[in-house]
Amino acid sequence: MVLVPTLQATVTRPMSRQPLDPDHKVTVPDLVAAKRAGKRISMLTAYDYPTALLLDQAGIDCLLVGDSLGMVVQGLTDGLAVTLDQMIYHGRMVARAANRALVVVDMPFLSYQVNDDEAIRNAGRILQETGAHAVKLEGGRRCVPAIRRMVEAGIPVMGHVGLTPQSVRRLGGFKVQRDADELLADAKAVEEAGAFAIVVECVPADLGKRVTQALSVPTIGIGAGPGCDGQVLVINDMLGMEQAIKPRFVKRQADLATIIRQAAERYAAEVRDSSYPGPEHVFN
Repeated sequence: MVLVPTLQATVTRPMSRQPLDPDHKVTVPDLVAAKRAGKRISMLTAYDYPTALLLDQAGIDCLLVGDSLGMVVQGLTDGLAVTLDQMIYHGRMVARAANRALVVVDMPFLSYQVNDDEAIRNAGRILQETGAHAVKLEGGRRCVPAIRRMVEAGIPVMGHVGLTPQSVRRLGGFKVQRDADELLADAKAVEEAGAFAIVVECVPADLGKRVTQALSVPTIGIGAGPGCDGQVLVINDMLGMEQAIKPRFVKRQADLATIIRQAAERYAAEVRDSSYPGPEHVFN
């Protein structure tokens, strides 16, 4: 059972700069229709209420509560230690803030790999306890049975192929994935299982375009070139919160690390020299 309409992957789509309807709540069918209309899909990660609120107000189409929070929120080297309860905790905050954006929550490591019954139960928990609209899971052909079961149960699923961070230790690091046959087979299998969209991570640009053209459902690229139907970035990378590591595919739209550090330095200096709080900051 597939929840999305079948489109013709060979149709030539005009490239449009028009966003999805800014006054309309973004839904799963909207994303599928966006591909057919040639509309680009914007997606960013979010992990808390105030950030999600700002991104929603800015018109971001999709908010991903990524297990990348293990690295950018918890300070870990990867996301393998992130738990289902933690994803639900952060997903609830983001979903509460989203009035327009579609909210997708990552299924963390070992929440869907053990068996299909556990996978569907955990995916159901995410939707029930967060108010999010969909789940995302990593992997290609090996995940087809779990994806199919979830879709049959009415749970919208976003796939994820290419570099799959939960497999980082097997892959030997965060490396570009170049096996075209493997990637195409995985992406097509995930689509056929019923996924409504697929994240394509860290592949050569020409391969990202090939996958996009081969599928009827939209692709969301991260380090996969401009040929994908949409793009996603980790919010901390996009805002320049992380200075030690900058993936090649990231374009920083701000330098918040410097802004925040300098603001904190000014505050500390004012406290030390007693210029803060001043007369205008006290109650009489």
